[in-house]
Amino acid sequence: MDPIRDKILKRSKESNQDIIGKILSYAAIVLILAVVVSIFAFVFAKGIATFTENHASLKDFLTGTDWNPNSKGEDGKPLVGALPMIVGSFAVTLLAALFATPFAIGTALYMTELSSSKGRAFMQSVVELLVGIPSVVYGFIGLTVVVPFVRSHFGGSGYGILSGAFVLFVMVLPTITSMTVDSLKAVPKHYKSASLALGATEWQTIWRVILRAALPGIMTAVVFGMARAFGEALAVQMVIGNASLLPTSLTNPASTLTSVLTMGIGNTIMGTVANNALWSLALVLLLMSLFFNVLVRMISRKGRM
Repeated sequence: MDPIRDKILKRSKESNQDIIGKILSYAAIVLILAVVVSIFAFVFAKGIATFTENHASLKDFLTGTDWNPNSKGEDGKPLVGALPMIVGSFAVTLLAALFATPFAIGTALYMTELSSSKGRAFMQSVVELLVGIPSVVYGFIGLTVVVPFVRSHFGGSGYGILSGAFVLFVMVLPTITSMTVDSLKAVPKHYKSASLALGATEWQTIWRVILRAALPGIMTAVVFGMARAFGEALAVQMVIGNASLLPTSLTNPASTLTSVLTMGIGNTIMGTVANNALWSLALVLLLMSLFFNVLVRMISRKGRM
């Protein structure tokens, strides 16, 4: 054997490190995929038990208003009407996004287009501070400030969708603001320069050029904020009233999917109808999370086009 040829054909230390790095990367990807698939499979298997083992009606689950899994209706099927929780979750989420979006866009515009470097740094610190506050603190503030405020100015007991929306408004504001700032910064600088060169004012440039160019990113930020609000449990549970009733007013006590789950999952026995019904609610939450992620990808793809 030729020693020179063997030395040339022998793998170098760098090549071995490259191969090891690829193996570790692929192993991490496979592990992540396995974890995600396992979570979906586990929640799906548990969630459909209400319909396969306990013979509940899917139609009644999605459209029924009676939530009492330990009781049965006249047809002998468990009363697992989840419509009040589904409506409560969507109502709180949409209302919080409606409140937060104008404030988030205004804050992001100030940070990227109008403020000085000191003002931008200050607002960035405020946004980061809001992100770091625990959910239970938001819940306590909502319980001691928001609930009495709603009771005094809007009537009712103070517990309800409106109080939950006010709390979630503050919680999702940093998420929407941060992503909107990134979207505004991603707008090419020559868009603004060309608009100003054509005689447009600064506000006309912001309104008709920068915001329109950043619209897909802003919509993505809003959807992420809605996903954050839809999955919030503790803070909403403390102010919404936790009544499994179809809400007829923003000031009436209501409930969400997450609030019912957090209150009930520790008080049920695995395999019972009540426990299976809660897993069905968890499956709805998981499917909604998947829906929000698909919606974000669709908006991002449309923005690139």
